[in-house]
Amino acid sequence: MSLVVAVDFGSTFTKAVAVDIGSGELVARAEHRTTIDSDVMDGWNACRVALEEVDRGVKKAEVLACSSAGGGLRIGVVGNEELVTAEAGKRVALSSGGRVVAVVNGGLTATGQKELRKDRPDVVLLLGGTDGGNSAVLLKAAETLAKYKWRKPVVVAGNIEAQAEIAAMLTAAAVPHVLADNVVPEIGVFVPDSARAAIREMFLAHVIGGKNLSRDPSFASMIRAATPDVVLRGVEVLAGLHGDVAVVDIGGATTDVHSVIELDPEDANLGREVVATHPVTRTVEGDLGMRWSAVPVVAAGIEAGLIADADAVRAAAERRHDDPSFLPQDQQEASYDETLASVAATVALRRHAGRQRIVFGPGGRVIERSGKDLREVDLLVGSGGVLRHNPPEVAARILGSIGTNAQEEGWLVPQRAEVCVDADYVLAAVGLLADDEPKAAEGLAAHIHGTGARGH
Repeated sequence: MSLVVAVDFGSTFTKAVAVDIGSGELVARAEHRTTIDSDVMDGWNACRVALEEVDRGVKKAEVLACSSAGGGLRIGVVGNEELVTAEAGKRVALSSGGRVVAVVNGGLTATGQKELRKDRPDVVLLLGGTDGGNSAVLLKAAETLAKYKWRKPVVVAGNIEAQAEIAAMLTAAAVPHVLADNVVPEIGVFVPDSARAAIREMFLAHVIGGKNLSRDPSFASMIRAATPDVVLRGVEVLAGLHGDVAVVDIGGATTDVHSVIELDPEDANLGREVVATHPVTRTVEGDLGMRWSAVPVVAAGIEAGLIADADAVRAAAERRHDDPSFLPQDQQEASYDETLASVAATVALRRHAGRQRIVFGPGGRVIERSGKDLREVDLLVGSGGVLRHNPPEVAARILGSIGTNAQEEGWLVPQRAEVCVDADYVLAAVGLLADDEPKAAEGLAAHIHGTGARGH
């Protein structure tokens, strides 16, 4: 049996799995606290020892890794208009595995670049203008970055006709940069793939080493991409096996939603989006989490009509915010965790999917939609400790609650999906294997759904 090892250097835990290349069988798994306080490779070395105790073949296995340690990938978006280029930039950044820490609309001034520096983005995504359109704002932003000696990497993904001039300016000022296709070549069109690849390139070339996470040079050589980018690739593999797929990952600080669906061309005229919906999407809700962001979960739940005993749940959320390591010790506290998880998952999926409404105008009854229609999703996958570490019936209730009042209120969330949990946390591994070992990736993805071979 020939093995490959996939490692995820997470913000809290480092997870590793050994996978049979031929079948995709999960042979062994291990996890260790991410050793950000010393050297992140210490955590991986502990995982490797545990994997080798199960199968000695791990010693010779190729190692592929992704990382969100040290705060992950921080992206600043600089665009023209909020409704077009800045919105498109946020979507690109999220689908690339980054966390958007700043959005600058209307170009970049001297004052704006000072504010941008305070947000400490690892990468700046510079865009604006449709191909062949007005490039004045885009050029001015590039000029500002060059004038003030911006030293973080820049991905240029705006008006294609202005890129040669922008590249000359940034090169002359020694600003690290890479060119990508325009993410909005024309209004109503969204083309993120080239920019996503460019952000990944900059992440590997500049960000990983710049975070000083390890003194071991093999760390940088192991990393293939940011963890959320890899997970989204894993969701694409799942979609290839099961059809339309959505994944909701409930964490301590954020709740992430990934979706891969086949878009219906007949629905295009129902949308109200100036930036077209894309089949592959990721959103991050920074105010929805089980610990650090528990208090805003309660506020969101009350607003949505999802919480009955608001005072008791709010007090429980405050306990969790004050002590992020809190673990329920009785049934009542466990029920509060379940309530917080249900609200976080429901609100996050609503924000990701959007809703539809019926409008009555001169032409009669019209249906309008905003967002991405997930009602026909075939498979809904849950991830996160609250789902993995509780009995299956708890996860079933949490994921089953997502459809609460959805039809009556017009939410486009999954309604008839089959539900499962990524109990062994292998989605990141599926994404890591997808390009180099596609058969292994598919076998491991089947394991998520309960049809793959069980490991140790």
